[in-house]
Amino acid sequence: MRVAVISDIHANLQALEAVLADLEASDPDELWCLGDLVGYGPRPNECTRIVAERASVCLIGNHDLAGLDETGAAVADFNVDAAAAARWTQAALERDTREFLASLEPQAERGGVAMFHASARDPVWEYVLDYDTAAATLAAAPLVLVGHSHVALAITEQRGTVSGGLAPGGHEQSLAEGRWLLNPGSVGQPRDGDPRAAWLLLELDKRVARFHRVEYEVERTQEEIRAAGLPHALADRLAVGV
Repeated sequence: MRVAVISDIHANLQALEAVLADLEASDPDELWCLGDLVGYGPRPNECTRIVAERASVCLIGNHDLAGLDETGAAVADFNVDAAAAARWTQAALERDTREFLASLEPQAERGGVAMFHASARDPVWEYVLDYDTAAATLAAAPLVLVGHSHVALAITEQRGTVSGGLAPGGHEQSLAEGRWLLNPGSVGQPRDGDPRAAWLLLELDKRVARFHRVEYEVERTQEEIRAAGLPHALADRLAVGV
């Protein structure tokens, strides 16, 4: 089975549309989304509806939960810009997109692959960015998918040793040996120094993963962020991938 994996769209419609156009050439059997459809960006309803229609599996992320939580409790630990975007998203979400997000869970399993928005220990909030946190999540299954960090990763545990790291666009990884943790990177707000939208192709039968990056209309998204009254820093960061 061939699976396209996306994560952390963050209401960036231009990036999502570019990724979906790019992955069509790979003719995947399914599309899996690891969460954070909304937050930061200006097009939460459109992005949510597209994913709801296209994805066979979709998780909820911390920004999705924040968008649903009108009490404000979910944004208590957000920085100033993220909190402002969450409050904007709360007001912007329409009934159908709110209902879809509310139906989701932060973890899932399909075909022997474990999926978490964040990590196995904390499916909503824990970032997997070092070998210690990776090792704890690698214990969940031979193949684990995570999002949340906005950084594309390929980390393995083989014979008791954890290794691996960043997975740039064009990287092809054999999954034939050991246990693997993969992060597809972010569609809508990459933070690994590459501003292009990220996605991952899994060929489960062949045990191969291919990391992809796609150009999109960054300037258009930036204009929409500013026009919506969202913090300008959220627009500026898109140009540099941080």
